[in-house]
Amino acid sequence: MVSLQPPVCDFGWKARQFDLPGVDDKRHTLESARGRNGLLVMFICNHCPYVKAIRDRIIRDTRELMEYGVNSIAIMSNGPAEYAEDSFENMKLVVRQYDYPFPYVWDETQQAARDYGAVCTPDFFGFNANLELQYRGRLDASRKEAVAGVPRDLFNAMVQVAQTGQGPREQFASMGCSIKWKNEAQAGKWRQ
Repeated sequence: MVSLQPPVCDFGWKARQFDLPGVDDKRHTLESARGRNGLLVMFICNHCPYVKAIRDRIIRDTRELMEYGVNSIAIMSNGPAEYAEDSFENMKLVVRQYDYPFPYVWDETQQAARDYGAVCTPDFFGFNANLELQYRGRLDASRKEAVAGVPRDLFNAMVQVAQTGQGPREQFASMGCSIKWKNEAQAGKWRQ
């Protein structure tokens, strides 16, 4: 397991379009996912210990963000060849088990991850109502193990974005497992 940290926020960067299949048997796009006050795009997967450690907090925060008009979507971009736990069928099982309050979609070609510059799981991109990036940081300071009383960085930032359209200027990078990129031979199949 390689632990990576993505870069922090490139303020104003525009959200990239996507059209991806969800575990709910529907297609999900940038437009269908956005909320009236913003959108949280999360790159997660099933096998990553960092994601597993914060899963309950992600669910809590995304449920509460809906009250502020911020919707969320989770994109799984890993090539499942290395980790069968990341297969589309297992994505469906995880959603049923944990009752995700957001669409969970599969980026089989990995194009969405490339378009967003996703580096790791989890990697969080918080956009305002105009779909301009205002937050790219960690869920909270506890990282893998929940620590009582730490500020809810992502939640607080997205509430601020919902209310003002602007994210906090001080942000701390997320940390997680690397995206499991397909090798070039596999990548060539989806380019044809």
